[in-house]
Amino acid sequence: MLEISGATAQSNSASPSLNYPQTRKTDQTDDYHGTKVADPYRWLEDDRSAETGAWVKAQNAVTFGYLEQIPYRKQLQNRLEQIINYPRYSAPGRKGEWFYFYKNDGLQNQAVLYRQKGLDATPEVVIDPNKLSTDGTTRLTSFDLSKNGRYAAYALSKAGSDWQEIFVMDMQTLQSLPDKLEWVKFTGAAWQGDGFFYSRYDHPADGQELSSKNEFMKVYFHRQGTPQAQDQLIYEDKTHPLRYFFAQTTEDERFLILNISEGTDGSEIWYKDAQAKDQTFKRLVEGFKYNYSVVDNAGDQLLVYHNNGAPNYKVSKVDPKTGQFRDFVGEKPEKLDQANTAGGKLFVNYLKDVTSRIYVYDLAGKLENEVQLPGLGTVSGFGGQKEDTFVFYTFTSFTFPPTIYRYEIATKKTTLFRQPEVDFKPADYETKQVFFTSKDGTRVPMFLTYRKGMKLDGTNPTILYGYGGFNISLPPSFSAMLLPFLEQGGIYAQVNLRGGSEYGETWHEQGMKLKKQNVFDDCIAAAEYLIAQKYTSPQKLALRGGSNGGLLVGAVINQRPDLFRVAIPQVGVMDMLRFHKFTVGWGWVSDYGSSDNADEFKAIYQYSPLHNIKEGIPYPATMIMTADHDDRVVPAHSFKYAATLQEKYKGPNPVLIRIETNSGHGASNTKKNIESTADLYAFTLWNMGIKSLKEPSVKSK
Repeated sequence: MLEISGATAQSNSASPSLNYPQTRKTDQTDDYHGTKVADPYRWLEDDRSAETGAWVKAQNAVTFGYLEQIPYRKQLQNRLEQIINYPRYSAPGRKGEWFYFYKNDGLQNQAVLYRQKGLDATPEVVIDPNKLSTDGTTRLTSFDLSKNGRYAAYALSKAGSDWQEIFVMDMQTLQSLPDKLEWVKFTGAAWQGDGFFYSRYDHPADGQELSSKNEFMKVYFHRQGTPQAQDQLIYEDKTHPLRYFFAQTTEDERFLILNISEGTDGSEIWYKDAQAKDQTFKRLVEGFKYNYSVVDNAGDQLLVYHNNGAPNYKVSKVDPKTGQFRDFVGEKPEKLDQANTAGGKLFVNYLKDVTSRIYVYDLAGKLENEVQLPGLGTVSGFGGQKEDTFVFYTFTSFTFPPTIYRYEIATKKTTLFRQPEVDFKPADYETKQVFFTSKDGTRVPMFLTYRKGMKLDGTNPTILYGYGGFNISLPPSFSAMLLPFLEQGGIYAQVNLRGGSEYGETWHEQGMKLKKQNVFDDCIAAAEYLIAQKYTSPQKLALRGGSNGGLLVGAVINQRPDLFRVAIPQVGVMDMLRFHKFTVGWGWVSDYGSSDNADEFKAIYQYSPLHNIKEGIPYPATMIMTADHDDRVVPAHSFKYAATLQEKYKGPNPVLIRIETNSGHGASNTKKNIESTADLYAFTLWNMGIKSLKEPSVKSK
């Protein structure tokens, strides 16, 4: 049974004394290629057992008891509520006469989907997820309209889970129809005629819905107005259980595209041409060495975005009948990050030192112009339909709230469409991009955001945030949730580690598998740079990351705990030997490698956060954050990591785990996001020795 009493951790001058739950240990040991590895807290992997439930309750009692004693915790929460309480819009998307967009009035738990007939008409509510659950944790995860706009397939997720249910709405009456599709995950609805393609899994075992391994994804076609039991099986692969299958249709619905992947890197493309006599799937490109995605078709040809022979990516025009590739937009020194079609044009987004550049091509592959942006930042949008005469895009940076612009395709002119009003003074802050040298001589970029006039005296509270994996970049973006930390004289440092996509596939590959240590070396070098340049000091530096970034935090504080005062690993992949045994963890093997492979095991075992916690290491104050409905990185990772760190660390700093309820891999609603962010800042600032907060400088009303 779980023992609630246990050894008392010593407390530093800023921390209340703690009495951690004592976690039961077993003699579980595994053999990995001749290496014996103990796993004494294996029982915590059963996150639905009564014993695990008691452990969670006991840990949360310690954590929230600690947080409640921080005098400005509520003050931070109030400020977060105040600063996020402004209307937030998505860019509109057009279907026929209607424009669809999302809006959150400010403190709504979920954004509401609206539509209006023309840009000057009064909006009407299409779906308000806030009315679908008492605690506001049911989310609208996708909304896909049929080509004629008559019907829409929309997906809902409950309590932060990746599992979704798909429903169908009649867009004339805005009434939901009887259609209900279950056990859907990681898919949208690809319409063709009176139905749509989607991907699903078989029903998992009862009680294991949030943890069991997801295998044998299948693609089905659902005809509107029929029960799921009658859905037509379009594609399955009984010989490869660990593959993803996603269907898409081109805008004209002529081509059905089947995207196949074995993980997060590498893909294979199959297709059907509705105009061909042979309606079997044919392979367009063989996998899984490169990444491919179909942007759209241009008549008989397909526009394909890929990195075959182009580490920085390019767009090719492909003849499906011959398989011949012809360069459409060739590779450049900068990463080609996105490609979209609208109004008979191709819009491409390049990353130059992690900031966006937008270029417009005609569908013959001729460059027409560069879109003049408001500044250096991040752009999303520029998608639409062939008959569109204008498109919308959103521009943002660290001190520039997401602002929506309208771009006229014929005149090439941009006008402001919608600008948010946030309760802060952008002119009071600045962002600086710096470059530092990593252990092996690689030049790595990092963005620093802080209040103007800041002194470089080593006393500034600083949060270093990184990710470094899965070909995902960390571009400049605005978050109102960051402002309360900046108002306290804080520095937000966002580092672009290898493993991401900032500089193309080469940058990604340098942080994969046997080269994963490069990511941690980059992060360590970033911390050393901040300290050497006197932006901060080890006493005022926190390291934060989520998911793969949680792995980053755990690995780095094992290797260089002396650099940090605080560590915040969020929903992290902490057990690198068993991650592939839960839900969709097998899909990460393409980036991490696997303990099933002897060479990869050796590399993984050297940095796995759980397996490199050692006694005698001066760990920073640590608050592990996870959630009970995280079925992507299951909470067992954080549970076992917390139990091990509490067992082995004997120093004065707190080691806490904050376990959110009815939430998943990200906060499931606005309220939970505010509460968890306030606790993160309170824990961080308190353990940096900050006893009281400054009054924020806000805009004059």
